Amino acid sequence: MLKSLQQNIEITNLSNFKTKAFTKYYFEINNENDILNLKEILEFAGKNTLKVLFVGAGTNMLFAFNLFDGIVIKNNLKGYDYNENTKILEVYSSEKITQIALDLENNYNQNIWHRFIGLPGSVGGALFGNAGCFGLETENNFLKAIVYNLSTNKLETLTKDELNFSYRSSLFKQTKNYFIIKIYFDLSKIVEKYSSDVDNIKFRKELQPKGNSCGSFFKNPSKENSAGSLIEGVGLKGFIYNNAYFSDKHANFLMTLKDNGDYKDLIYLIKLAQEKVLSKFDLLLENEVQIITN
Repeated sequence: MLKSLQQNIEITNLSNFKTKAFTKYYFEINNENDILNLKEILEFAGKNTLKVLFVGAGTNMLFAFNLFDGIVIKNNLKGYDYNENTKILEVYSSEKITQIALDLENNYNQNIWHRFIGLPGSVGGALFGNAGCFGLETENNFLKAIVYNLSTNKLETLTKDELNFSYRSSLFKQTKNYFIIKIYFDLSKIVEKYSSDVDNIKFRKELQPKGNSCGSFFKNPSKENSAGSLIEGVGLKGFIYNNAYFSDKHANFLMTLKDNGDYKDLIYLIKLAQEKVLSKFDLLLENEVQIITN
């Protein structure tokens, strides 16, 4: 047993669904010095056949367990620097992406990330899943990332060409072999997948519900077939099962009614939606949110 690890820690609040959950071992990364502990923690995990789960803001994870039989590592790395001359943003992975977007506008009159205002989660999490909205995606202005390679126990710098970006995916999500420390973005020019005149702040207030949710749960199968419209099309908008439900405001928002609920209620609705949509529309709904199991 390592001195750096805490034992039997509740992690209910580390996921936005807030289902009751604990972990066998727990560690927090609060500064770069804490990263030095990763080598011995990973070696301990390997010797004891323990899974390792890195958690950031918790806005893209569903804990499908009561007790995680492994090590949860919470990322608390914060801080950023924006160079007004070069327009380069240097940001630690645990910073909330909405707060960074707001700071850029309010403090530097830089509005390239305006559409990210209201987007849940951390900058590291956004890069992990190539999060995006209204035509703007995390990959668009990405330059490089400083990462810890979990296989070699070494620091590396990865560039855009190495990250294999695709819709809601990146190398980090595909291999889960890296811990993202710091990210660099070039905000000198607008790079968009498509232009949008949607008022994202008004849109989120009017159409996206507040509460225990990780935002859009399923990926959109196509631009013509949004997951929300498909879920509504099979009659599940507003549908409640015990402590879980699909919002009556936005059908692709899977939510919990109260804290400390049972993850199995969410799993039931996920499978129900997938089965009904596949049966009626011959389309398979894929998770955008990660389902974490033992």
